Parts: sequence; structure tokens; C-alpha cells
Amino acid sequence: MLPLIYDFWHQAFEAEKAAGDTGWAHFCKFLNLFQYITFRAAAAGLLAFVISLVIGPRVICKLISLKVGQPIRTADEVHKLAELHGGKIGTPTMGGVLILAAVVIGVLVCGRPLNPHVAVCVCTMVACGLVGLLDDYKKVKQRKSDGLSARAKLAGQLIIALIAGSFIYFHPAISGDGPHSGFVLGLNELGEKQAIGVGAICFPLFKQPIIDLGIFAIPFFMVVIIATSNAVNLTDGLDGLATGCTISSSLAYALLAYLAGHYFMGVEYLVIPHNPLIGELAVFLMALAGAAFGFLWFNCHPAKVFMGDTGSLAIGGGLATAAICTKQELLLVIIGGVFVMEAASVILQVGSFKLRKKRIFKMSPIHHHFELLGWHESQVITRFWILSIMLALFGLALLKIA
Repeated sequence: MLPLIYDFWHQAFEAEKAAGDTGWAHFCKFLNLFQYITFRAAAAGLLAFVISLVIGPRVICKLISLKVGQPIRTADEVHKLAELHGGKIGTPTMGGVLILAAVVIGVLVCGRPLNPHVAVCVCTMVACGLVGLLDDYKKVKQRKSDGLSARAKLAGQLIIALIAGSFIYFHPAISGDGPHSGFVLGLNELGEKQAIGVGAICFPLFKQPIIDLGIFAIPFFMVVIIATSNAVNLTDGLDGLATGCTISSSLAYALLAYLAGHYFMGVEYLVIPHNPLIGELAVFLMALAGAAFGFLWFNCHPAKVFMGDTGSLAIGGGLATAAICTKQELLLVIIGGVFVMEAASVILQVGSFKLRKKRIFKMSPIHHHFELLGWHESQVITRFWILSIMLALFGLALLKIA
């Protein structure tokens, strides 16, 4: 909406300027602000935050009236953890719909939703959210902690990831086959732009692509989307834990997208993959951060609502797609380090038990391990937030090391 208002105003202003008139457009020069990504990204974040705060109580009341309380695993399943989390029984889940609504509205009002980078991120996020919604609905309906089967959930994620990965790889404005230049990574010795393929895998410490996967980038993109989506889902086990980590990761990638969308910062100064359309992605990511801030208002300990798989799968899908669009997929391992740590703890725990019949942690994901060590839930959450912020800052600091 804001970009359309700017476009309309700009045409009127240029027409008045050519005619020598001083009409309404000259008196509304403040509308020139709507062209700047910085302004619209900040507006999207603020709008998503306000929407979450305003409609949050109504959404929570509606979820309570629908009796969509979060099923808690029994003592037979989780032993001592059941005592620690017993008070959470009945807390409404599916709160991720609040995050999705706030992000979509923020992008529609403040961004250019037809921008290919923005469109694929929003669509992937919503699609993953729908898979999570089905999972949450089945849990609530059956009054069990088991939702969709692992096979059904993975099938849904595979289809979504395949469509998203193919869109990114084949879209001409992203790949460079269209009117835009695609991706550029620095300048050569002659001062000419160094174009790179959409399948090139980059990392800030290297001023050249590590490898160009070509068409095999599509399965790589699929792995990134599915892995991140499930990693965020595993992190969402304590009040506000995944939400807080989402904020730091979203803000970091919003800055990355903004820098990568500007020629001087992306090509000549930082030497990171540049595409003229990437900057608009900052609007989506700031909307996600704002929505997460607003959701955290109700999700902080003790939580009044849980995001459920509706929110966690959606957030993971959106963040992963944004990382792919900015060509900073590998950096997500650092910026989203808490998500990686949570997923790795589950893999290590399962692998160790199957191979050695011994557990590495008292319980996985790892946030439950610290709970069983005697840390209070609030301590675990706050310390993981701190770690997430430090990892995000460290990831951004890598941009200018090499």
C-alpha cells in the first residue's frame, strides 16, 4: 500500500513539476518517505507489533473458547519434566496464527508483496504454517501430544520446500535471466561486476563462492528450509524461547537484506552477494520481528498462549527462505545458532542411544537438559536469548573480517 501511494504521488509530483503547477503533490512531499526501505521496514515492524498487541487478547479468548489447549506429555513419557510443566496444561495453542496475520498485514501495507524475494518468503511461511496448523489441530482434537505422523508432516514440508526452491532457482529476476542483473559478488581486477549463479554457496569469510551447485541447489534449498523449520519447532519448548530467538535472527537478516540490496554496501564495501531486489526483504523480516515482539508480550513466562507448530514451522520456513534469498544460507548456522544447537542435541541424543544405548543429555532438546539440571525455566529462556543475540552479532561481525 505505501509503495503504491508513493508511486501515485510521484507521478502527480512529476506532472505538476513539468507543468509548473503547485498542486496537492507539492504540499504532500512527506509521502516521499514511502519510497525508502528503511522507513517502510520500520513501519512494518511497528505495525506488526501493534497488530499483535491489539488482536492478541481476542485471539487468545477465541482459542480458549474453542478449547484448543496444548496437550502436555504425561509422566510416563517425560517423567520429572511433567511435574515442571504441569501448570501449562490447558494453555491455548495455535497462537502462531497471530504471528502469521501480523506479518502478512505488515507486508501488504508497507512492502511490495509482488517482489519475488518477498513473495516466496511470505508464501513459504504461510504454507509451513498451514502444515503446522493441521498438526496442532490433530493434537487438540485427539487430546494427545502426537499430531500428524512424521511421514505426513515431512511430505508436506518436502512439497513446500520443492516449490520454494524451484521458484528461487528459476525466477528470472533472481537468477539473472530477466531484466535485473541477478546476483553480483564484488568486482574483478578490471572493476567489473562479478556475476554469480543463484546456486552459488557463499560465506562472508570468502570473497568467492565456496561452490556453485547449479541445479543441485534446489535440493540444498529444500534441506535448508526443512531443517530450519524443524529446528525452530524443536526450540519451541519453553515459554518465549523460540519467539525471542526469532527476534534476534530476524533483525540480523533484515540488516543483511538491506545491505545486500544496496550496490555500494554489497558490492564495493562488504563484498556480499548483491541483488537489487533483495533490499525489499527487510520489510518482511522486520514485520516478522515486530510480530514476534508482539507475540512475546503474551508468550513470555508464564505464557498465556503457545505458538504451536503453526508458528514454529512457519517461522522456520520464513527465516530459511530469507537466508536463501540473501545467499547467506551457511551464515544461518551462526545467526540461528540456538536453533541449530537444539536440533543437534536431538540428533546426538537419538544417535547415541541407538548406537551406544546411552544418553548424552538428561533429555533433549537441550533446553530440557538444563531444566533437569535444576535451572529455572526463566533462567534457561533468558540465557538462551542472550546466546542468540550474541550469535547474531557475531554473524554480522563476520561480514567485514575478510
